[in-house]
Amino acid sequence: MKLLDGKATSDQIKAEIKEKVQAIKASGGRAPHLAAVLVGNNGASLTYVNAKVKACEEVGFESSLIRLPEDITEADLLAKIEELNQSTDLDGYIVQLPLPKHIHEHKVTEAIAPSKDVDGFHPANLGKMVLNLPTFLPATPYGILQLLEKNGIDTAGKHCVVMGRSHIVGSPMSILMGRNTNPGNATVTMVHSRTKNLKELTLQADILIVAIGKPEFVTADMVKEGAVVVDVGIHRIDDATRKSGFRLLGDVKFDEVAPKCSYISPVPGGVGPMTIVALLSNTLLARTLQS
Repeated sequence: MKLLDGKATSDQIKAEIKEKVQAIKASGGRAPHLAAVLVGNNGASLTYVNAKVKACEEVGFESSLIRLPEDITEADLLAKIEELNQSTDLDGYIVQLPLPKHIHEHKVTEAIAPSKDVDGFHPANLGKMVLNLPTFLPATPYGILQLLEKNGIDTAGKHCVVMGRSHIVGSPMSILMGRNTNPGNATVTMVHSRTKNLKELTLQADILIVAIGKPEFVTADMVKEGAVVVDVGIHRIDDATRKSGFRLLGDVKFDEVAPKCSYISPVPGGVGPMTIVALLSNTLLARTLQS
């Protein structure tokens, strides 16, 4: 069993991005500029955004953190988004989810200019992804593709089972794994809460990508010997024995499943760092397209 080490892989990609940024600056260009919009005071969201800001600093990007109050109106948030759309020194930005309940996430997503949608969620960019046209790919699926590629995982002709059908991970992941690209060219099955023969299908998976949103849902009896397992889930579980007061678990019961795998991603330190580096990759692309 080998770990799909997201931290080590993301560090490798960040070093490559940093070199490209230095080349842009050396030729007289400005560094890529990524902004993050944070509405309210969600602790987990703040942690994620701070990690993204730190990653920008590591590769030489400019970064901006735009903090807005929890009670901001939907109209005022949309006005702020339009301001960012018009900004000429900003290459890309994200609006950190989840948003307060009084704001419709789909309205916000559709208001972001596709050319600055480095999270890859705008319908225009998702449509280009489906058609295999150049675009910004959704950050977490893109990060998983990079994780597989950099670790030499052969996906062509393999049976890939994607567990979960969210528009953020599961649905785009299933499309990307089936495309005529590398990584890709897999035979893809998507399973979800309504799948009746779930275990039968997961046992067929050469590559199992789990984004079901349930802690330690996947157990050893659901995984075949030698499978590649990518665990997208992350759950904060109270644990009085830890100094922090909690521990992090994935959707996969790691200690039980890992011995059966050829490769498996840990939680934390697997997909999480790759999501951030995918965001950086998209922002670098946005900067290149504006040159």
